[in-house]
Amino acid sequence: MKYLIEVEEGRNGAGGAPSIGPAYRSVFAKDGFPPLAPGLECCWDVLRLSMERSPNNRMLGRREVVDGKAGEYFWLTYKEVYDIVLKIGASIRSCGVEKRGRCGIYGVNCPEWVISMEACNAHGIYCVPLYDSLGAGAVEFIICHAEVQLAFVEEKKIAELMKSFPTVAKFLKTVVSFGRITSEQKEEFEKFGLLSYSWDEFLILGNNQKFDLPLNIRADICTIMYTSGTTGEPKGVMVSNESILTLLAGVSRLLESMNEQLHDDDVYLSYLPLAHIFDRVIEELFIFHGASIGFWRGDVKLLLEDIGLLKPSIFCAVPRVLDRVYKGLQDKISSGGLLKKTLFNFAYRYKLRNMIRGSKHEEAATIFDNIVFNKVKQGLGGNVRLILSGAAPLATHVEEFLRVVTCAHVLQGYGLTETCGGTFVCLPNDLSMLGTVGPPVPNVDVRLESVPEMGYDALSDQPRGEICIRGKTLFSGYYKREDLTEEVMVDGWFHSGDIGEWLPNGSLRIIDRKKNIVKLSQGEYVAIENLENIYGLIADIDSIWIYGNSFEAFIVAVINPNKEAIERWAQENGVIGEFSSLCENPKVKEYILAELNKTAKLKKLRGFEFIKAIHLDPVPFDIERDLLTPTFKKKRPQMLKYYQSVINDLYKSIK
Repeated sequence: MKYLIEVEEGRNGAGGAPSIGPAYRSVFAKDGFPPLAPGLECCWDVLRLSMERSPNNRMLGRREVVDGKAGEYFWLTYKEVYDIVLKIGASIRSCGVEKRGRCGIYGVNCPEWVISMEACNAHGIYCVPLYDSLGAGAVEFIICHAEVQLAFVEEKKIAELMKSFPTVAKFLKTVVSFGRITSEQKEEFEKFGLLSYSWDEFLILGNNQKFDLPLNIRADICTIMYTSGTTGEPKGVMVSNESILTLLAGVSRLLESMNEQLHDDDVYLSYLPLAHIFDRVIEELFIFHGASIGFWRGDVKLLLEDIGLLKPSIFCAVPRVLDRVYKGLQDKISSGGLLKKTLFNFAYRYKLRNMIRGSKHEEAATIFDNIVFNKVKQGLGGNVRLILSGAAPLATHVEEFLRVVTCAHVLQGYGLTETCGGTFVCLPNDLSMLGTVGPPVPNVDVRLESVPEMGYDALSDQPRGEICIRGKTLFSGYYKREDLTEEVMVDGWFHSGDIGEWLPNGSLRIIDRKKNIVKLSQGEYVAIENLENIYGLIADIDSIWIYGNSFEAFIVAVINPNKEAIERWAQENGVIGEFSSLCENPKVKEYILAELNKTAKLKKLRGFEFIKAIHLDPVPFDIERDLLTPTFKKKRPQMLKYYQSVINDLYKSIK
């Protein structure tokens, strides 16, 4: 395969064990995995070495707010950040937190978040992000499970943290606000035996005390990052210094191989949660290269304004964000008049055709880039050259569209907290990778393992199976859960639970989830996630949740229809009503069911894979109703609980 080299042969399973496909690695690692940069032994060295190289480079920036209005970005240099980190580290130690102690961080991304993280790095203290999007219940669980001693908290989140008292007071002894803290809040914390400080108070707490930095080694745990999980309690993923440093080396090798290496004048917009591995490792990568990180204001409605002012060169996103960009652009095109619409569509087809033929995106249509697509580029600040999408699958039509119109490389990737984030990523200027997550990053080995009960064979001409990963980016285990660690780590290989398919060019397509299989009453197995991917390609559908069980012979679905598409169809077909009433209209349901059947026939699905009944929900699946994780994966048990009466009615309607 073009972008892979084989490092270990596959083999048939013995004694009923599943067969195993060959182990591959990136062609960019044909001479071995990239070594760590000299002097890098722990994550603290990432900041220390960059500060020594470029003390006056801009490091962390936020917009100054005067009289309620946001102005220009105000920057702290690497030297200024380094000095503040040392002060915060001394203050943490003065509170009795030693190496291997635990500090929590709770709030939206801001300079104080990174400074607190770096202070933990410096003193070998485990940084424990407290999920801002999971609410007080999960915050309480994480503080108690990780035995967090000190918590840094966004000013707005102090009241939320207080909801977890008195339970967390058994472990938590100090609270530090990223901003101010009121006298009433101080008194409330004192009732539970806690000390609390504003940021400015904490900054000088350790002034008269000297604490030597401990010797930190690569094997030391750097962070315990709790994954939200689709079922059960959050799992604490222990990530070592070596995991992060190995990832930085691999990503740097990959970017250099594509002639897209980072420089100290690159700029990154920090808005994806630092509580997740995706943003954490990207920011470490920028710090490693002495580049700049600017923070958003914490309001998604103001995100484009922040982008326009910061002018980032690298933009990371989850599909939900890119879907909004896509829909916004589609709306502008539709409302732009016949002439503009015709010109745009002609330019789009012309550039796409040249890119399919092998032209680099910057050479495929230079005239149209200047007169048509430049407005899209300027909407993202004008300097973006790389757009990275992760955390969930990006729809192929959205990926193709953005690759053409943004004048930037749009690269989809895949990784898990357990693999330290980016494990696969698409390569620039290769449209054959559309709809895939690309080949592996050059610091891991990857293989597929057959899943016979789902019909996936890792040794077939079209290799499919569970994605297994080996390498030094892997996590060090689940905190206090050796039983769960042993389930997923077998002979040095991490079993992801995701089903992948190798393509001839060496890229990987995610096609299913191992656990998301349902056995119907007639004994047939249905791969639910694979069907959701197939039916989800229908333009009239924004999101779909498919359900089946072993007591029923067919599957049903709850669908979030596309508002614009449904309203347009209704207008064309004389169906009157608001969007919510259209979702209840039998004619609309008949239309969507017909589209589902059409797709099922086109994809040659088997009869039991046809959806027999649907419910149209005008309200998108969301985190607020506990239907999605913060990375927008479906929480299937919670969805069943929420829609149980709907499901019952759907089955009754067919019978």
